[in-house]
This record gives sequence, C-alpha cells and structure tokens, in this order.
Amino acid sequence: MARDFYEVLDVPRTADAAEIQQAFRTLARRHHPDVNKDPAAEERFKEINEAYGVLSDPDTRARYDRFGADFRQVPKDYDERVAAAQGFGGGGPFQGGRSTGRGGPQVWTDADFGSSGVDFDDLFGGLFGGRSGPGRGPVPGADQEAELTLSLEEAYRGGRRKITLGGPDGERSYDVTIPAGVVDGQRIRLAGEGGRGRGPGAAGDLYLVVRIAPHPRYRLSGRDIHVRLPVTPWEAALGATVPVSGPGGTGKVQVPPGTSSGRRLRLRGEGLPRPNGPPGDLYAEIQVMVPSAPSPRERELFEELAAASTFDPRRQT
Repeated sequence: MARDFYEVLDVPRTADAAEIQQAFRTLARRHHPDVNKDPAAEERFKEINEAYGVLSDPDTRARYDRFGADFRQVPKDYDERVAAAQGFGGGGPFQGGRSTGRGGPQVWTDADFGSSGVDFDDLFGGLFGGRSGPGRGPVPGADQEAELTLSLEEAYRGGRRKITLGGPDGERSYDVTIPAGVVDGQRIRLAGEGGRGRGPGAAGDLYLVVRIAPHPRYRLSGRDIHVRLPVTPWEAALGATVPVSGPGGTGKVQVPPGTSSGRRLRLRGEGLPRPNGPPGDLYAEIQVMVPSAPSPRERELFEELAAASTFDPRRQT
C-alpha cells in the first residue's frame, strides 16, 4: 500500500501550494542521491518527487483527495459520464455521497443509484480490467503521468535514460529519450504506454513530468543558470580573468577592477539549451573571499593596506 502523499511530504491536508513546495525543496535536498549516500535515499527521493508531482498540481491534487490511491485509474470525466448515464444535471450525482473516511475516496455501489441500471463495468471496464462483449464498444485507455527526476547536468545534456515504474500490472521499464535543455514541469510523451484500452480501444499515453532536482552549486531561473564565483580581494580590486564552471564545462570570465560581492557577470549562451531558439545564459555572482588564516606576511600586507587606504564602504554617499 503506497504511503499517503501528505505524509510523505510531512504536510497537513490543508497545506497551501507554498507549504507543499517548501516541504518538497527541504526533503529533496536532504534525500537527493548525489548528496545522501544512504542506500535507501534514492527510493525515498523518488517517493518525495511522486508526492510533490501530485500535490503541486491543483487538478491532480483534487482528484487524489477525492479518490485516494486509485485517482490515476478514474477517468477525468468521471462525474460527467455517470451523470449522463443517470440523467443528472451539471452538478452530478455526488452531492451528499458516501465516503470511506475523511479525505478518502468515495465508494459507490449499484444500491446508491437505485434501479436505474447503470452498468459500472460498462462505464469503467477498460480501466479496471472489465470484460468485453456484445454491446460493449471499444474504450480508449486513460492517459497517465509519472515523475521523471533529473539532475541539472542531465537536463543540460539530454540523452537516454532507462526508468522503471510500478503500476497495476507490476513494474515496467522504459528507455526514455531526454531532449537537451528540458525544463522543470516539461512533459515527455511516451505514446501508447498509458492505460490499456478495452477491446480494440487504443492505449493511452504516458506523460513523464520533468522535475529538476535542487543542485548544491547551481540555481536555475527558467533557462538561466546562476553560480557563485569566489574571488580574492586583489582580483576584485585590480581585475582579473578567472575560471568559472558551468554544466557545459569550464570557461573564463573577466572580473572588472573594483568589483564587489554580489555583482553578476553574464556568460551569454551558457545556460540551458533551447530547441529552435537561443539558449539561456550563465550568471556568475561575485563573492569576495579573504584568507581564513592569513600568513604573517599576508597579515602584514593587509595592515599596510588598512593604514594607507581611505576607503570606507560604510560611508553614506
């Protein structure tokens, strides 16, 4: 039995979008396999991503709140299909229905609909393994979604990845082609790999929703990549050409004389690639660093500079 997604993220069922996102970021950093070497971290990380993928989407979250662990198996037009079969109006037949418990899936039986003759096997047979036969035409399979968590480097380079997903029929493996420059939230379609259709009904599609894991060094903003660039006081004061590393490799950037911490230097086109368009940029944010344990000579030179300089960064101008 899969764990409750709210429990996975350790948030209440009343949590808003910001609380869910914050919980995901905290747990993702803690359990990312590149950071956490515990053998169980990878599975825990996958579980966190799956929970976030469901609860961060308002429509998917609403379906999960209503149907619980079976929400992916229920057609998105569930209300309309049953309402049409019953002759109900737009409100649907679910006003005042029964529930298995607070926040759990609603359970309906033939008794709830009287003798109207609704055939639940006919309505949902293609999704729940129902039979086919005379009077039961083909029903297309439902589209399905799953999370695909990538490192920033994988998103930058693209390539192929073999993934294994669990489902009602057990685990299945897929060879997925990842386009270079995918961004968070982008969907990769695997045609015909979704829910099975009934009879000759075509199978649905499987959509892999890309989630780019937090990175210890880089920060993404759209297709732009931000990275901190440590420099020495003399490099910042006098100017220098220094190396800077990005996911595409190491390049060099010119630090202008008189540069202070917080200044951003742009490396055009070194961000995430963009299909049929210009790539993002890489922004190096200057961070002036001083020796934590200066040598006697370094200390002497700093003292000479302090005595000779009239510079006061706290002076109001």
